[in-house]
Amino acid sequence: MTTTVPRASGLGALLLLSACGSSHTTEDLNQLPAYLGAITRLDVDGKTNDLLTAGLGKTGLGAAAPAYADPERPTAMELRRNAIHANYRAVLDIAASSGYGTLYGPNVDANGVVGGGEGLIAGSEYIAYADDGTGKKNVTLMVQVPASFDPERACIVTGTSSGSRGIYGAVGSSGEWGLKKGCAVAYADKGSGTGLYVFEDDSVNLQSGLRATCGQAGKSAIFAPDLVEADRAAFASAYPNRIAFKHAHSQQNPEKEWGRATLQAVEFAYYVLNERYGATARDGVGRLLRLKPSNTITIASSISNGAGAALLAAEQDSRGLISGVAVSEPQIQPQPSTAYNVRQGALTMAGAGRALFDYASYAALYQPCIASVAGNAGRCTALVAKGLLTGGDLASQQQDAKLRLQAYGWLADSDPLQASHAGTNILVAVTYAYAYGKFSVTDKVCGFSFAQTDALGHPVAYTNAQKAASFATQNGILGNVLYEDAVGGASVYTTAVSPSSKLADQALDGFLCLRSLATGVDAVSGAALTGILAAQSTRVRAGVAEVQATGKLNGKPAIIVQGRSDTLIPVNHASRAYLGLNAAAEGANSKLRYIEVTNANHFDSFSSALPTLVVPLHVYLNRALDAMYLHLRSNQALPLSQVVRTVKRPDANTPITNVNVPAIAAVPAVANTISLTGALVNVPD
Repeated sequence: MTTTVPRASGLGALLLLSACGSSHTTEDLNQLPAYLGAITRLDVDGKTNDLLTAGLGKTGLGAAAPAYADPERPTAMELRRNAIHANYRAVLDIAASSGYGTLYGPNVDANGVVGGGEGLIAGSEYIAYADDGTGKKNVTLMVQVPASFDPERACIVTGTSSGSRGIYGAVGSSGEWGLKKGCAVAYADKGSGTGLYVFEDDSVNLQSGLRATCGQAGKSAIFAPDLVEADRAAFASAYPNRIAFKHAHSQQNPEKEWGRATLQAVEFAYYVLNERYGATARDGVGRLLRLKPSNTITIASSISNGAGAALLAAEQDSRGLISGVAVSEPQIQPQPSTAYNVRQGALTMAGAGRALFDYASYAALYQPCIASVAGNAGRCTALVAKGLLTGGDLASQQQDAKLRLQAYGWLADSDPLQASHAGTNILVAVTYAYAYGKFSVTDKVCGFSFAQTDALGHPVAYTNAQKAASFATQNGILGNVLYEDAVGGASVYTTAVSPSSKLADQALDGFLCLRSLATGVDAVSGAALTGILAAQSTRVRAGVAEVQATGKLNGKPAIIVQGRSDTLIPVNHASRAYLGLNAAAEGANSKLRYIEVTNANHFDSFSSALPTLVVPLHVYLNRALDAMYLHLRSNQALPLSQVVRTVKRPDANTPITNVNVPAIAAVPAVANTISLTGALVNVPD
């Protein structure tokens, strides 16, 4: 049953303290955070519906997405179900041979014991917007409270969404661990989550996932671009079938608020829990605070962008809300510093700690060349012609591209995965250019926009069914990257011919433009930018500066795990660099541990696709959470920083076991120990 919690009476009420007649101070009473809007509550029985799988269970999550009774008019509950199905599968490999159902999954309990059931979890789910009253931010927050929650052993785990995903983006990662542990899970979509906007009908997503026009939604849309009606109509007419989405086009650089959004989710969780478990005040007005940071364990967790948000939240936590951190593959951007260095074996890594847009825009130049095939190698040819690549044939050009990426911070471990990441880094580079520069969708930065495209690469309209299901199917980055300036007219970037080369070079001109925005100089000539490009570059680089981490965790215990083969977020620019920055910032007060896992990549789905190269990193997030929980609950020592050496499988049919993914050692062998000499990070080969 779904209910809207009233703001002035009943469970979840706004607790008003009278100026007289109350025997309690405001510090005694549970109070609704001022930034929260209306709260909806869903109670699920763990039989027909649940918090973790939306009633689908282990079997349903492993099967195809359920159909809608009416594809053009799905209900809110159907959208929730399918959003959970899509998001769970997006972050986990659900092939049985890759560990689903044996090492992780709904049927594997909090102690790692495999059961024969479906793993449904009863409880209550609360959702609300965090906003400043304008309806422009509308960061979605959610708290799931499992029926097993014990206020005498209270715990909260954060589940800020990975990537640009919506509110259910972390259900399959830290959310699953927390629910099984009996913890409340505090989710946030970071203000960059789902929000498909279609110009032609002026339609948006509501918090429930349902569609409405901007006029109908008012301030309740997840996202609507900041355009007056005349500008909307003009853009729709001039550029039909283009779309906008929140992460790229909110003009707010949501990443600078990711830490704050995570802390707000924790505050929301405390509010919900005290409404449920706090005693009624003696005067009958409101609930007393029962659960506080002093008697509640709160672990900031998640993966990828959500993991970066957890680290930022820990840095920004001035109230002691967070007890510890356990994250996986964090997209974290250390502020520029010469105070630390990173060394692997005898080799010092040059330029460690580069910003995401810096290395993503660099990868967007070279990964498409590595992915090229004979007869369709326009990107490589065009790079050679511009003096940005060498080699007399395709194989030598691709090898040079790999070496250039290694020189820019990637490890050789990523070489076999570079081609498979070309499309992902393209999406990242274009999306974050818009986000960091706070550009409008109408700006067409470097000639790029977004649209659904047909087989010829031309923009086509979303069907009514696609729009209706968008809340459940979208990952937060929508459509394909369209190059508006292609010879012959707008085309999907993969088929676009650049004006400068007259080659089908996958819109190289546009990506050289993005690279110039990242560096402030022309990507080919090295000359300083002028005019519009210079101004845009200044905006983008200012946005990058807004999101950089300080490395100051305020002495909180923390565990970071990341795969050595991570090709999207290279370890030299994220976890290794953050470890060094933290050592420089906190020295002997640091309680940060770093676990680097060989043969693990950013995307666990590759475990099935590339079983001879990749093992699932998710196993190590669960183990890091286990270790952090035991440290906070029982004062068990944290494992030391180390390299965990995994064992690849011979093929996809060979089931993965703990032999392939060995445990994190409490005290690793010397050959596996990651050490710090001052702020010099020493990682063994």
